Amino acid sequence: MEFKEYLKEYQNIVNSQLEKCIKKEECPEKILNESMEYSLMAGGKRLRPILVIATYKVFKKDYEICFPYICAIEMLHNFSLIHDDLPEVDNDDFRHGKPTNHKKFNHPTALLAGDGLLNSAYSILADELENSIQKDSKEVLRNKIKALNELSKAIDRVIAGEYVDVLYEGKQVTDDILDYIHINKTGVFLKACVRIGAILANASEEDIEKLSKYADKIGLAFQIKDDILSEEGDSKITGKPVGNDKELGKCTYVSKYGLEGAKEKLNQITKEAIEELESYGEKIEFLKQLANYIKDRNK
Repeated sequence: MEFKEYLKEYQNIVNSQLEKCIKKEECPEKILNESMEYSLMAGGKRLRPILVIATYKVFKKDYEICFPYICAIEMLHNFSLIHDDLPEVDNDDFRHGKPTNHKKFNHPTALLAGDGLLNSAYSILADELENSIQKDSKEVLRNKIKALNELSKAIDRVIAGEYVDVLYEGKQVTDDILDYIHINKTGVFLKACVRIGAILANASEEDIEKLSKYADKIGLAFQIKDDILSEEGDSKITGKPVGNDKELGKCTYVSKYGLEGAKEKLNQITKEAIEELESYGEKIEFLKQLANYIKDRNK
C-alpha cells in the first residue's frame, strides 16, 4: 500500500478502538460524557497512536497489545487540547473546524470533560495491567508497566510545557526557553509514543534509544510546522484561527527566526530525523514517510 493508504488504515484502527471506549448509557452525567465524546471523536490526525502502532510493527506484527495504550494516549491528548483551548489559556474558539469544547458546551463542562478523559486514560491502563497479571508473562507485564511509566512522565512534561508557554506570553525568550517549551509541550509526548511502541514490542535498549533520537526530531518538526501554519496556513483547512499565536504574543519559531528561517529549520530537522532510521532498511519506511508528512502537512 501507499503511505496515505497505510495512514488511513491506521486512523480507522484507532477510531474503531476509541468507539469502544465511549460511554453511551443514560445517566445524570450524560452531557458530560457527550462532551468527552465530542472532543475525542472530533477528528484529527491520530498521529500519536499511529506512532505507537507503526513503531511496534517494526519489530512485531501482533499489534493488538497496543490497543489500550493508543486509546489512553488519544484521551490524554484530547484532555490537553480541551484545557489548552480554555479562555484562561489560549482562548481558542475552533479546533478541527468545529467549535472548541467550551464553546459547544460550556466552560465547567469542558473543564470536567478534560478531567474525565485524563482519568479514563489511566482507568483503561489500570484495567489492562490488572488483566495482564492474570494472563501474561513477567516480561510482558514488565513492558506494559514501563510503557505506562513513559506515558505518565510525558504527560507531566506536557503540563509543564504548557505552563511555561503561558508564563512567557508576550515576553522575549531565549533559545533555550523556546526549546524547553516546545520539547515539553509537544516533543516529549510524540517521543513517548515511539518509545511505548518499541517497549511493548520488547525492542532492545539500543533500538529504543535510536528511535528516541528520531522521535526527538519529528517532535521538533511538528512544532515548527504548527508555528508556520499559525502564520500562513488556511484556517478553512487547519480548522483553527490563523495568526492566533501572534495575537497572544506567543514566542514561536516563526517569531524567533522569521518565516523563512523556521522553514529552513523544519527542512533540516526532517532530514536529520530520516537519517536516524537508515540502518533499519525497508521495514522502517512508513516512519520515514511520516517525517515528511509532518513537514508537508497543511493542517
